[in-house]
Amino acid sequence: MKNRTGTVISACCIALFLFSCSAKKISSNYYLEHEKVLDQIEESYKQMYRKKPFTIAFADKAFSTVTLDIITDSITYIYEIGVNEPRFTDTLNKYSLDVNGVKKLVSLMQSIRCTWVNNFDYYVDEQKKSLIFISIKPVTIRPLLSYKKYYILTYFSQPQQFDEKGRLLVKRRLRKLHKINGEIFYRINDKVCYTISGQFR
Repeated sequence: MKNRTGTVISACCIALFLFSCSAKKISSNYYLEHEKVLDQIEESYKQMYRKKPFTIAFADKAFSTVTLDIITDSITYIYEIGVNEPRFTDTLNKYSLDVNGVKKLVSLMQSIRCTWVNNFDYYVDEQKKSLIFISIKPVTIRPLLSYKKYYILTYFSQPQQFDEKGRLLVKRRLRKLHKINGEIFYRINDKVCYTISGQFR
């Protein structure tokens, strides 16, 4: 019985280790494969967000329906709309969003299975900074014991600091991990990181 228990524990540890390694490979490979499109998504969203804050996420597996959050000073309006419905255009016009820009963003997101784009504000030494979250859902075979996973990329405006394991730091000299929404992020390059989460937003 002890041998059987030990075998199960060993198998679980191996599975988790392999998943950790494959997750890093998947995230890095996905970024390198789709770098140009991801950069377009980040840059176009950032420019449009500065003019009118909003977030956008796909609400279905077919990537045909979006959840659109339009942020104002007093309230956030949330719409769930089919991207081919006339009221999608009507809603964008109603809130003075860039209709062609948002539709191009949606098309880019569909092309690489990007599920969500969002702006996130945070503070370092009492200075406000922001980053762009991009959530992706690559088509992969689920490893043993894994649950539904999303790979979340973060785009920083400035180069970041990392430890020897590639984990994002608040400051190198402090050796303190910089967690965002409770998640540890890992280096892809100096400005782009990733994490793995059970939730896409």
